[in-house]
Amino acid sequence: MATSKTSREAHGWAARNSSGVLSPFSFARREVGDYDVSIKILYCGICHSDLHAVKDEVGMSVFPIVPGHEIVGEVVQVGSRVLNFGPGDMAGVSCFVDSCGHCDDCERNLECFCRGAVMTYCSTDRDGSTTYGGFSDHIVVDERFVLRIPDSLPLHSAAPLLCAGITVYSAMRYFGLDRPGLRLGVVGLGGLGHVAVRFAKALGVTVSVISTSPRKEKEAIELIGADSFILSTNEEQMKMENGSMDGIIDTVSAAHPVAPLIHLLKTDGKLVLVGPSKEPMEMPPISLIMGRKLVAGSRPGGMKETQEMLDFAAEHGITAEVEIIAMNYVNAALERLARGDVRYRFVIDVANTLKAS
Repeated sequence: MATSKTSREAHGWAARNSSGVLSPFSFARREVGDYDVSIKILYCGICHSDLHAVKDEVGMSVFPIVPGHEIVGEVVQVGSRVLNFGPGDMAGVSCFVDSCGHCDDCERNLECFCRGAVMTYCSTDRDGSTTYGGFSDHIVVDERFVLRIPDSLPLHSAAPLLCAGITVYSAMRYFGLDRPGLRLGVVGLGGLGHVAVRFAKALGVTVSVISTSPRKEKEAIELIGADSFILSTNEEQMKMENGSMDGIIDTVSAAHPVAPLIHLLKTDGKLVLVGPSKEPMEMPPISLIMGRKLVAGSRPGGMKETQEMLDFAAEHGITAEVEIIAMNYVNAALERLARGDVRYRFVIDVANTLKAS
């Protein structure tokens, strides 16, 4: 893959250490190579994994970090061998910006599982440089890792689909929880949970939101479109629902009990975890054995599936509920995200607020 060795100045906001506090930061992006697409970033969503990264909660962060992997913007320049994008196109960048291209996972369009995958930020690119994410003015990405944003999707509310959307969509598709007539539980009504409800409904699935917060019942049903609401702290209600669900998508990234969720599953039911928690889980094996139940994990899908998800979202009018913020509000937004004080995804208006910050 031919790329230019020269560089161009970029501007963004970065965390310098595990305090997680971000401030203005200048750095270098590579110039556009033969297969590259340069994108002026218009909007970037804030994912819970951004919070984990800037605070080094997983122990893998490399500072300084420019977070952001829910990136949408306008193509401003393409390399001489780029085939599918041109200036003026609306494009997106998700969680990965490169992979080896030849391993079993890459050949199955599962670049997300490639051992040589390069993450959008806090990773090492092929040229040895550090990758920086979407809390910045522009990004240069190999064409293979650029997504086309359908015209009918509003850019600001499409941004969260590039991580939250593909995470839940991929889990439903792979584990067969995408068929009309099935009953699906969605644990947590946050950034991932609310789009999970919308994708499941578009797939013809009956959806129940499972939450510890009774105040979310009205929103879950009237705003997001769930069929029912289950208060997980209500033992009697949970007991009445035992054995009622074909599958559950668990989007909660904090430690929480999973045994009660397993009891909700029918025989052959599947509990799919998509919200990473650093705390270990306690799981009674007998609950799995007696019902031939499955507990699994899933992560964002590959590039082909992500484009499929965006096209499906456009066809069915699926977008995320967002709160648009200025770049200089990002530290307050991260603090609110840690408290769960967001409905349902923060999105930074990068193009209009970065220079003023």
